[in-house]
Amino acid sequence: MAPAMSIELERIELGGFPRFGGFSDWSEQVTASYRKLSFQWLPVLLVASLAGALIWFGSGRGTASEPTHPEIVAVEAPASPATAVSPDPAATTEAPTPSAGPPPVDGLSISSQSWRRGGLGSKALVSFTLRNNNDYAVKDIELVCAFTRRDGSHLTDRKRVIPDILTMRSRKTFAHMLFGFVNINASRAICAPVAASRS
Repeated sequence: MAPAMSIELERIELGGFPRFGGFSDWSEQVTASYRKLSFQWLPVLLVASLAGALIWFGSGRGTASEPTHPEIVAVEAPASPATAVSPDPAATTEAPTPSAGPPPVDGLSISSQSWRRGGLGSKALVSFTLRNNNDYAVKDIELVCAFTRRDGSHLTDRKRVIPDILTMRSRKTFAHMLFGFVNINASRAICAPVAASRS
């Protein structure tokens, strides 16, 4: 009985392997599929590892190799009033100017004057003699003539600049000099020098 059972088992075992291709073929197929999968994921794992390493080393290097420099980023405090550079008082003070004499116009005077109408009676033509009592020559002499009515009430003023040069201690007569338009009621004129400059 025992030999028959053993023969039967051997037949079953031997008959099962050829039907399903055998355990050895199945294990080889599984191993090959795992190898194929591992080779497919290998580049992905390598790229992910490199990216992680770059991020980790980059963040560590940025915090370690970039120390802050307080002496560079610190804002410079404004100078205190005690240390601020003050201007030289000797340079800012003005040099004393010599005492100026009387203005040139003070040495001018009109010795004689008269006027008449011209241009159909609307223009004033003034004749006068101008004296220079200064010790220097003068030029650009400005004269003002005030015109009044017969009763002395003021009407208008007219101004004229004489560009001529009047030498020191001298006099000069100007005849019929035009002073502009005047009022028809003007009867008198009084002229006087008001400004002049040294020549």
